[in-house]
Amino acid sequence: MRKFLSLFLTSLVLMASAQAKDLRFVQISDARFLSSAENDGLKKVINDVNKQKRVEFAVFTGDNIDKPSQEELEAFLKEAKKLNCPFYIVIGDRDVNKLKSMSKVEYTKILRKQIKKYKPEKPNYTFEKNGVIFIVADGAKDVIPGTNGYYKEDVLAWLDTELAKYPENNVIILQHFPIIPPAEKESYYTFKPENYLKVLAGHKNVKAIISGHFGVNNQKNFNGVEHISTAGVPYYRIIDVMDSETTNPTIWAQLKKAE
Repeated sequence: MRKFLSLFLTSLVLMASAQAKDLRFVQISDARFLSSAENDGLKKVINDVNKQKRVEFAVFTGDNIDKPSQEELEAFLKEAKKLNCPFYIVIGDRDVNKLKSMSKVEYTKILRKQIKKYKPEKPNYTFEKNGVIFIVADGAKDVIPGTNGYYKEDVLAWLDTELAKYPENNVIILQHFPIIPPAEKESYYTFKPENYLKVLAGHKNVKAIISGHFGVNNQKNFNGVEHISTAGVPYYRIIDVMDSETTNPTIWAQLKKAE
């Protein structure tokens, strides 16, 4: 009887484990790649990430290069492609400048040309992993670049529409500029964050917003949403979404420093 009960309980645990889907991805931010430099921080992070288990994908959350140019972006991508997992790109304030012939359109064209199977055609895009919806929201300015993020009205309207498409899914937003400041740096603040927060208030499916920019490692919960900010390389985060198909998944953001 005891043996039967033990086998029965073991079966229940295995069934529960099979039904619960977990998702792991990596955030790398503010690499500020410069072809004339050693870029040790980025190289160490890539080497470290390649040692991690069960990583579905990585996301570079902006300021991927230090100076906006085709040559710098292509050199950065050559290094990024050493990752053993697929990766996605977010645009930061250092990445684009129309006056230097690096608009967001041109930046995205280079990504699509250099990375096989890279599907996004615009800076704002959506993808799905294990039932979790990831939305990349662009707050960079390529006409007059600056350290203050600006999520324009058309971006927020698009975000509102995307969130409405997936009321039953858990959503994680990936961006460069935080909405909830992780530190007191006025020159880094996002312009009119209240407009963004108003969009979030209309939806209950956003579980986390992951950003960089400030050079600060921080995590805050605001109105039920985890706001996770990560400093630049050699820091990075391993983010686990546990029980990803449930209404209230556990999001564990583990800060790492590549040595």
